[in-house]
Amino acid sequence: MQRRTFLHLLAAAPAAKLAHAADEDLIIAINQTTLESAALMIQKIPGVLVKPMPSGRAASAALIAGTADAATGNEAQALVSSVTRPELRVVLTLAECRYRLVARRSAGIAKVADLRGKRIAYTPNTSSQYFLLDVLRSGGVGMGEITPALMEPTDMPPALVEGRIDAMAMWEPQPQVALDRLGSDGIVLTNPAPDAYFERFGLNTTAALLADPARRAVMVRALRAINEMSRKMEVDPKPYLPALARALDTPQAVIEKVWPQFRFIARLDSDALLATFGVMEPWAAATSKRDVRAPAVIARAVDGSAAREAGL
Repeated sequence: MQRRTFLHLLAAAPAAKLAHAADEDLIIAINQTTLESAALMIQKIPGVLVKPMPSGRAASAALIAGTADAATGNEAQALVSSVTRPELRVVLTLAECRYRLVARRSAGIAKVADLRGKRIAYTPNTSSQYFLLDVLRSGGVGMGEITPALMEPTDMPPALVEGRIDAMAMWEPQPQVALDRLGSDGIVLTNPAPDAYFERFGLNTTAALLADPARRAVMVRALRAINEMSRKMEVDPKPYLPALARALDTPQAVIEKVWPQFRFIARLDSDALLATFGVMEPWAAATSKRDVRAPAVIARAVDGSAAREAGL
């Protein structure tokens, strides 16, 4: 069975029917298309069953539906999901990453202002869209001044190379894939400001799980294991790159090139995360066509107690 077919079937399977899932296992749905979940991809944590999913949205949907006990995803996804499931709790930041907007020089693009009037790909209602807005603002360009091309991540590099789009705003590793294919025609654009957007990719669970002593204990052990593996990867990633390449179905050379974009911090800075949530909330509310929530309501989505219990 091909890997992609396997992931599709696994994503569709009810949690109760997952092969080898013991009743006591804590099921963590992970986005197995990005590096941010690396510490969960390359180790077996006792009491934890990792459930690979084709996207962060699918992983979050599993948590919302109750077919997973926890899920990985970036802060934008957590913010959106916390509306649908108010008991969602962010318990750890797994990784931080700087996104890159990749464009074609041959499309007449040398700076952010040159994006005006261009065809730019992004994935709607995700951090891809938020990142694009951040970059455009830095060059004085509005969303209404570009031609949107709504795409899934893996569709962007070929579209850019073939000239169907002029630029793409996406998380890694797709920007690197695009740069490798474009060669000298590729150019990277970002917001140079100190307060520019960067991703905080976390591990999310529910208040109910954290209130259950037995299941909370498994989560705390998992947080320690994630932190230990993250420290190892930060010191020397080389021993883990082959396993990550297999898990991501991505050439190891691509992973090596994008590695410097990441910091696998495996801790929770609640104040910094809540500040990010506060900045992103108006955008999230607008995309979901809902009212902006009060800071006290948003603050419920962050719970650092398990991380503190784990000594992180």
